[in-house]
Amino acid sequence: MSVYDLPAVNACLNTLAAILLGLGFYFIKNKQIDRHKICMISAFAVSALFLVCYLIYHYFAGSKHFQGEGFVRYVYFTILLTHTILAVVNLPLVLVTFYRAYKQEWMRHRKIARWTFPIWMYVSVTGVIVYLMLYQLFPGGAT
Repeated sequence: MSVYDLPAVNACLNTLAAILLGLGFYFIKNKQIDRHKICMISAFAVSALFLVCYLIYHYFAGSKHFQGEGFVRYVYFTILLTHTILAVVNLPLVLVTFYRAYKQEWMRHRKIARWTFPIWMYVSVTGVIVYLMLYQLFPGGAT
């Protein structure tokens, strides 16, 4: 395994995070608190591992330029822009949401989780879409 395998690893981590988030949402809606907690802690750990791998990849490999042309280029950059902005917004939201759960401030936890969940899910899913578009559908050159 090399640093150039990390984008695929990151896509898998984002996929796993989205699955865990979806399961966590299902469990909380069905009042299965312990399962919800396990899923959300796991999603946090997977997302943290993603961030480490993402930073390592970009430190050593730099960035890869999108090779698609025409309309798909606008689609890609729209997804990438919204993904990037919401990823930055998501980190403090996740941390505050977890802190409020840790402190058992359930009303405040629920209030922010209503924002955190859809943003975190969007960031996870669009991370996979960006990977597919950049590395699978329009791979082009190395950098």
